[in-house]
Amino acid sequence: MSQLNYDVIVVPVDFSEESQNALQTSLALAGDVSKLRVIHVLPPLEAISPAVVWGDLSDEHRIETVTKFAEKFLQTHGATGASLDIRVGGPANEITEFATEVNADLIVVSSHGYHGMKRFLLGSVAESVIRHAECAVLVLRRQDAE
Repeated sequence: MSQLNYDVIVVPVDFSEESQNALQTSLALAGDVSKLRVIHVLPPLEAISPAVVWGDLSDEHRIETVTKFAEKFLQTHGATGASLDIRVGGPANEITEFATEVNADLIVVSSHGYHGMKRFLLGSVAESVIRHAECAVLVLRRQDAE
């Protein structure tokens, strides 16, 4: 059996416990933190949001704030040195576009395990990534799944 080698692993994080698991799994698969490309996707701002209308909130400010938080997150979970990218847009689309841009060999994404009406309303980022990615995708099962 041949050994799987991944030179570029994309790890989407939303700072949840499930994305912590995806980060740890990616570290184990990569063997080298420099192979990880971590991405966090912020939802677009609502044009009618009071903070946007009054000019108190911008994508630049949000990206700056999240970048600081993400760097601490990576440090806390042993991934200091991983490449970090913060994007604004639809999560699945941004993740798959980013993976294509960096020529990813693998995307490791956590599943939040939504089902029923919640999944219908929220959609499934993992499912959409699987459908649109140009590389292999590893979807991790929820840790508390039965």
